[in-house]
Amino acid sequence: MQTKTRMNVYFDPALLKQVEALALRRDVSKSAVIEAAVASFLSADASERLEAVFARRMDKLGRQIDTLDEDLAILGETVSLFIRFWLTVTPPLSETAQASSRAKGAERFDGFLQSLGRRLATGDRFLKELSRDVDSLRRGSIGSDSDKPNGDPA
Repeated sequence: MQTKTRMNVYFDPALLKQVEALALRRDVSKSAVIEAAVASFLSADASERLEAVFARRMDKLGRQIDTLDEDLAILGETVSLFIRFWLTVTPPLSETAQASSRAKGAERFDGFLQSLGRRLATGDRFLKELSRDVDSLRRGSIGSDSDKPNGDPA
C-alpha cells in the first residue's frame, strides 16, 4: 500500500457540500474526490482540454464574425442600390418646390425613425426577414416550373 501524506486545507462551506455530495454519489471518500480534482488540475491534458475549449469558442466567434461581415456587405449593397435608384428616378426640384419638399421630407424622416425604433424594440431584423423570404421563395420554386412560361427553367 502506498503511503500518503496528510494535508489540512480549508474550503468554502458550499464547495465542501458539493464535494461531499459527489463523494456520496460516487461512493468514494472525500479525499479521493479532492485528490482526483487536484490531479486533473495539475495534469498536462487539463491545459489541452482548456485549449480545445478556447479553440471551439474562437471558431464560433469566427463564424459569427463571418456572418456579420456578410450581413454588412448585404446592407452596403442594399443602400448603394437604393441610392443609385433614387438618384436616377428623382427629378430635380424647382426653387419654389424645395421648401415644401424639405418639410415633407422631415415629416417622412420622423415617420421612418419611429418605424425603425419600433422594429428595433421588437427585435425584428430586416436581414432575418429577408433571408426567411428568400428561403421560402427557394423552397416554393424548387421543382416547380409551372409559373414559368412553357415550363422553361430560365
